Amino acid sequence: MTRASTRKPGEASGDDQAAVPRRLLEQATKLFAKKGFDRTSVQEIVEAAGVTKGAMYHYFGSKDDLLYEIYARVLREQTRQLESVASSSAPLRERLGAAASDVVVSSIDNLDDNTIFLQSMHQLSPDKQKAVRAERRKYHERFRGLVEEGQASGEFRTDKPADVVVDFFFGSVHHLGSWYRRGGTLSARQVGDHYADLLLDALRPPV
Repeated sequence: MTRASTRKPGEASGDDQAAVPRRLLEQATKLFAKKGFDRTSVQEIVEAAGVTKGAMYHYFGSKDDLLYEIYARVLREQTRQLESVASSSAPLRERLGAAASDVVVSSIDNLDDNTIFLQSMHQLSPDKQKAVRAERRKYHERFRGLVEEGQASGEFRTDKPADVVVDFFFGSVHHLGSWYRRGGTLSARQVGDHYADLLLDALRPPV
C-alpha cells in the first residue's frame, strides 16, 4: 500500500531543499566568472537559480556569504582528503605525494571556484577574509607537517626551510587557473602526479 504524501502543495521536499543552496552556489559561480563579483546582483543570482530572495537569505545572509562558501566548500574537501592521507600508515613519501597530487586534482576540479575566489577575496568583509586565511593556514600547516616529518627523519633535505618549500608548491597550485585547460593533453591526475614528483624530487637529500 502506497503511503500518501503529507507535503502541502507547493512545499519543497527535503531533497528539493537540499538542492537550493547547491543551485545558488552553482549559478553564483557562473555569474561571478562571467560578470565579476561586484557587478553581479543578488537578483540575477536568484533568477538564475530559480528561487526567491527569501529562499537565498534562508541559506546565505549576503552575497559575501556565497563568495565565502564557494571557496570554503572546496577547502573543506581538500582538508578532509589531506587528513585522510596524512594520518594513514603509508610511507612518508607516498603520503606527501598523494597529498600533493590530490590538492592539484581538487583544485582543477574546482578551477572556476578557486579562480573567482582568488580574484575577489579582497571584496569580502574583513571578518570573512580573516576566517578564510585562518582555515587555509591550518591546511598549509598540516601539509607542512609532512615535510617537517621527513626533514626530522633525514628522508628529506634540511637546507631548505619547510615553509618556503610549501609556499613555493602552493604558489604553483594557485597558478593553475592561468594555464590549465580542460580537454588538453594532460588530465588533472597526470598534472597532479607531475607536481607531486617535482615536489618530492626537490626534497630529495643531496647526494
